[in-house]
Amino acid sequence: MEYNPVDLVAGNQSWGHATSEDLYHWVNQPIAIFPINESSLIFTGSAVVDSENTSGFFPDQDNGVVAIFTIATQEPVELQSQGLAISYDEGYSFEMYDGNPVLDVGSAQFRDPKVSWYEDHWVMVIAFAQEFMIGIYTSTNLKDWEHASNFSHQGLLGLQWECPNLEKVPIDGTDDSMYLMLISINPGAPLGGSVMEYYLGDFDGYKFTPMDHATRLTDFSKDSYAGQFFSNVPGGEAVSINWASNWQYAQKTPTATSESWRSAMSLPRKHSLRKAERIGYVDAQVPYDISPILGKRLAHRNIHNGSFSLDFSDVYSNAVYLQVNVTGIPTEATIETGTFNYTFYSPSSGEYLKSGYYFAPDNYFYVYRGGCRGFDNLLFGDSFATNVLPEESIYFEAVIDRSLYETFVNHGELSSTSSFFTNSPLTHMNFSSAELPSKEVSIDVTVHELKSTWRPLENEDGIVEGNKSSKASGAGRKLHSKGAEL
Repeated sequence: MEYNPVDLVAGNQSWGHATSEDLYHWVNQPIAIFPINESSLIFTGSAVVDSENTSGFFPDQDNGVVAIFTIATQEPVELQSQGLAISYDEGYSFEMYDGNPVLDVGSAQFRDPKVSWYEDHWVMVIAFAQEFMIGIYTSTNLKDWEHASNFSHQGLLGLQWECPNLEKVPIDGTDDSMYLMLISINPGAPLGGSVMEYYLGDFDGYKFTPMDHATRLTDFSKDSYAGQFFSNVPGGEAVSINWASNWQYAQKTPTATSESWRSAMSLPRKHSLRKAERIGYVDAQVPYDISPILGKRLAHRNIHNGSFSLDFSDVYSNAVYLQVNVTGIPTEATIETGTFNYTFYSPSSGEYLKSGYYFAPDNYFYVYRGGCRGFDNLLFGDSFATNVLPEESIYFEAVIDRSLYETFVNHGELSSTSSFFTNSPLTHMNFSSAELPSKEVSIDVTVHELKSTWRPLENEDGIVEGNKSSKASGAGRKLHSKGAEL
């Protein structure tokens, strides 16, 4: 991940480093890769395990790791080229490859290589950012790259493309799969700032062919960007994680001054392709195996028209997992009334975040974060909504912690990621439903606590230290960290 070891805004880009066995409990490691000199930065990229020693770097091991990244040179000219770093200890430390750069097309807007294995060769997807083009390159050894094809000027352009991914994703309920081309756009999102779009299609190892030219967005809120897929997940699952912010305000969020950290990652997400009503195949995202952090059940209610409240102020993490299953929805007639809403709130400050669903007139699911008063920014945005066609049932999942709210609608056919900032923690929840037209309509609500992933790493003052480098160097460069939390 891009990481600034000396400040809480973008700059001095190095590669931060954390490791996990379950994608929820992360351990901060020393900074992995530093810039090669005073006039360069290390931008986004990816890392692969070269188990067959295709690179020739690892003659005596099958667990060598190669990182591929953008070297962004600032002087004497602006240039973005692609370099390698080599790890002989399973990715804990890296050495710069002395043959860098391995790919240079003479462009100042050529970045974010994502590399994966396809049958008998490596494949790189990389952004020609301001040409709205994703280049596809191939290699047999990670050092010598040949251009294979381009994917360009499709769907939403924005002002530049970044952070492409090309991933094989299973089709729900079948043994088949399709390829997903993921592209990050910034700036130029419909809601402002950053967004991710994707295309579904076929890939033959050299060329990606989309099944159509429709624009599909990954998120209906504002805080999901630069997603990265993990490779070789057991069982062939497609799993990703996203940066949970937006470039319109990412460098201004208030946690930097109050808690000495800024920016966070989303939940890890499991992907499958589902056939949505009217639309066809969509990239469905749900939380990846949440069992490592799932705590005790706090509430379980089955209601029609009614309400209940929950006090979760004693949950150490201040995080809960909500599941809502609406069944018995009549399909033979249009529902003209009915809603359910849930509100997370602070009794002390009166702040709140609200979300819910209206059956009529437009069948929309919404998120409202305007009741949170810890961050004042004109571009932040208060309300987000999407249309959800009612079938016989509707299923929602949501996770909320101290500053991030994520929702997954109808088994992930629609999702949202919304950061929020309060002056006091949101420690209570109220759930209500009203004007449901039929007694057969039933709403099943379950709430679980989520365990703190950072608590085991806290020091005696309750602080988790981030990446530190008191005297680390990259090509002689010394950087001194403030120890900011990731």
